[in-house]
Amino acid sequence: MKKMPNHDRVPSVRRQSDRPCDQDGTWGAVTSPWNSTWMLGLCWVALVTIAVAGRLWQPSWNGTPLWNATPLAGVALAAGFVFSNVLVAASVPLAALTISNLALPAYGSTTLALVVYAATVWPVAIGGCGLLGRSKPRWIAVFGGSLASSLVFFLTTNVAHWLLTSDYPRTAAGLTECFLAALPFYRWMPVGDVAWTAVVFGLLAVAHAAADAAALRGLHPQAVSVRPLD
Repeated sequence: MKKMPNHDRVPSVRRQSDRPCDQDGTWGAVTSPWNSTWMLGLCWVALVTIAVAGRLWQPSWNGTPLWNATPLAGVALAAGFVFSNVLVAASVPLAALTISNLALPAYGSTTLALVVYAATVWPVAIGGCGLLGRSKPRWIAVFGGSLASSLVFFLTTNVAHWLLTSDYPRTAAGLTECFLAALPFYRWMPVGDVAWTAVVFGLLAVAHAAADAAALRGLHPQAVSVRPLD
């Protein structure tokens, strides 16, 4: 996935030994293979694959399904953190949701589907605006963003369900009943989001470390600008 903030040139590639370390202790983005087109494209495919597989795989504990314990929030946060282009970042959870929906029941309402898509994609903004860190992730913020993602999804999708269907009366009591009925599905969502977020960001850290190791050996694909992960 090609990322060219300037849209008019691709910066030249240098060996790490040709450029001193930045003030924060990380190498400039232009020197890292992590920022190459093929590496970012591979990252995009990997994030979408993890999200699709994790959403379709329904984990259970002692025979009890762990509803909504999926990697979608963690993948959206990671996409916002890794890709400087917000459209590229947003395309990761959008693609994952669209692909996995092919094997799942329909939402029954276009408006409800739009709410679900928006609630799934919005964590990209957390990762993209620097709240999770810039040169490297701030883990407290990462896990906080994961919990915020769960809560926003729960609130927005259930309010939409309450407004758009006839399952509950459109009163305060009806909204309360809707939220109470949804609690069993929310119970494992924050746990799953935090666990999957740790896995996704951990895998990104490993991949970035491997890219840096390749750089030290002089393996430098063409590079473009993006924030480093370590």
